[in-house]
Amino acid sequence: MKNLFVAIALLCGTICAQAQTTKEELSEFPETMLSDMDSLYYDWQSKNFINLDENCRMLPEGPVVSDSVYIDRLSRIPSIIEMPYNDVVKKYIEAYTGRLRNKVSFMLAAANFYMPMFEEALEAYDLPMELKYLPIIESALNPKAISRQRATGLWQFMLRTSQSYGLETNSLVEERFDPQKSTWAAVRYLKDLFEIYKDWNLVLAAYNCGPGNVNKAIRRAGGSTDYWELYPYLPKETRGYVPGFIAVNYVMTYYCEHGICPMDSQLPAVSDTVHINKDLHLQQVAGVCNIDIEQLRSLNPQYKKDLIPGKSKVYALRLPNNMATTFIEREDSIYAYEAQKYLNKRTTVAVSDGSTNTKGAKYHKIKSGETLGGIAARYGVSVKQIRNLNGISGNNIRAGKTIRVR
Repeated sequence: MKNLFVAIALLCGTICAQAQTTKEELSEFPETMLSDMDSLYYDWQSKNFINLDENCRMLPEGPVVSDSVYIDRLSRIPSIIEMPYNDVVKKYIEAYTGRLRNKVSFMLAAANFYMPMFEEALEAYDLPMELKYLPIIESALNPKAISRQRATGLWQFMLRTSQSYGLETNSLVEERFDPQKSTWAAVRYLKDLFEIYKDWNLVLAAYNCGPGNVNKAIRRAGGSTDYWELYPYLPKETRGYVPGFIAVNYVMTYYCEHGICPMDSQLPAVSDTVHINKDLHLQQVAGVCNIDIEQLRSLNPQYKKDLIPGKSKVYALRLPNNMATTFIEREDSIYAYEAQKYLNKRTTVAVSDGSTNTKGAKYHKIKSGETLGGIAARYGVSVKQIRNLNGISGNNIRAGKTIRVR
């Protein structure tokens, strides 16, 4: 897998000669951006959802940029959230435009699918639009990302927080994987955090490490609520969170100026949903509607086992926009398609009471005065065998009861 990734990256010219920033220097960089992207990249690329664009001629390295240019460009980003420049922010910008430029190219393509969804939710709650880039540092726009701490999905929700915002998790459904539902939950959470702190940098810090850690940092900083004064008192990863967020906004705005071009996304720009009120397997939909099963999974990552448990409640199935009508027209055929194969969980099952003779079995009705030893001798078997066949632990038996002897 790694060899394939390197080969593809070389073809696109994304191996950066500028990769001089060491892991030690980036020890506070968000986890998803430091981890190898091989599995995520290969998963999407191999399923033809994000490919190398034939028109993409990405430079192997970006131009050298002065501090004054960085300051000027950041000041031109239309934002509510403060985006100051300093050496820490510079370190993250140079990481994104240097050693991580191939990942930026990948995420620019994925962003075409996810950003309209993020923007809609942010607009509905009147939150700053620049927050749409938050999932980039949270999950690298991988809807099925799971951190070492078990934070899950595009917005990296912990289980308890996700449940308090109405996201469902069970054996078949993980709504933290659901791009639509998790986005609306995350936006509500961000709004609630802003009601507490009234400062977006503190909101970002609290989103990353929890309000408890932010409150502790405020106390240790003598009551200051300036993020940059709290900086040394925050958890290590959180110290890089706001600078990383500023850098992401920078690179997603000025990627062209650094010779980075987007890959090509094959995910549908427009999709629609249909309501499912019966148990349904994604393979049934793919088989009847002639939809690629991997594309169907990418549109519905919340269904962990490809099974929608529609009998328990109504769920949404996301389809390419031109397939929603097809689904409605063929709905009966879809539910019936190979149902015995894909929906094979039994609803009833017969239970044996042990009284039915098994082929070749021999039974004896106990008479008054008989013992286990005597019965065993009569049939040429051991007492242990009779005990095992009938679940008898001692020697007590009752007249009139039928036992199996072989």
